[in-house]
Amino acid sequence: MNIHQIRLAKMATFAYIVEDKATHRCLLVDPAFEVKRILREVHILGLEVVGLVNTHCHSDHTAGNRAVVEATGAPLMIHRDDAKALSGMGNRTLTRALGGKGSPKPSRLLKDGSVIEVGKGRLTVLHTPGHTRGGICLYTPGHVITGDTLFVGGVGRTDLPGGNLKTLKRSLREKIFTLPGDTVVWPGHDYGAKPTSTVSREKATLRV
Repeated sequence: MNIHQIRLAKMATFAYIVEDKATHRCLLVDPAFEVKRILREVHILGLEVVGLVNTHCHSDHTAGNRAVVEATGAPLMIHRDDAKALSGMGNRTLTRALGGKGSPKPSRLLKDGSVIEVGKGRLTVLHTPGHTRGGICLYTPGHVITGDTLFVGGVGRTDLPGGNLKTLKRSLREKIFTLPGDTVVWPGHDYGAKPTSTVSREKATLRV
C-alpha cells in the first residue's frame, strides 16, 4: 500500500491518503482541513475514496469529516471510546471555530484488532489510549499511522480530557514499540525534525 502524506496549513496537522495500488481505492485518515485540496489530490491520483478514519476525536483531526462524507459518501470510522466525544458539544464548538462543521455520526465503531479493508489491502487497528481514551494507530506491514499517540521525537499531550501519561506510555511499549523496527512511523503532526521516522528510531529516542 502507498501512503501519501499531506501537511495541512492549520496546526501542522498531517492528513493521509492510504492507497491500494491494485484497485485504485483509498482510505482518508484525519482530513481535518483543506478538504478540497485533499480531494483534488485523490482525483489526480485517480483513486476512489472508500472510507474515512479518525485516529481520535479532537477537532484538529476531525473538522473536515462532514465535508468529506458529503463529497464522497464514504463511511466514517472512529474507535468506539471516542465516538461520544466526536459528537459532543465541546468538539462541535471547536470544530466551528476552526472553520469546519459538526461531524456526522460514525458509520462504524472500531476496536483493537479491527481490520479495515482498502481494496485488496488491509489496515489493522491498534487501540493506543493515552492521548484520548479512543486513540488508535493504523498498521499495515511496513507502515504505522500514529495520530497523536506518537510524533517524531515526542508524544501527544495528556492533559486534556481522556488523557493519561501512564496509559500513553503503556500503549507505546505494548502496541508500537513491538512492531518491526523498520516500520515507518507516520505521525499526526509535523512537530519533529523530519516528517516521518521509524519504530526503531523512536524506540531508541523515547524513554517510556
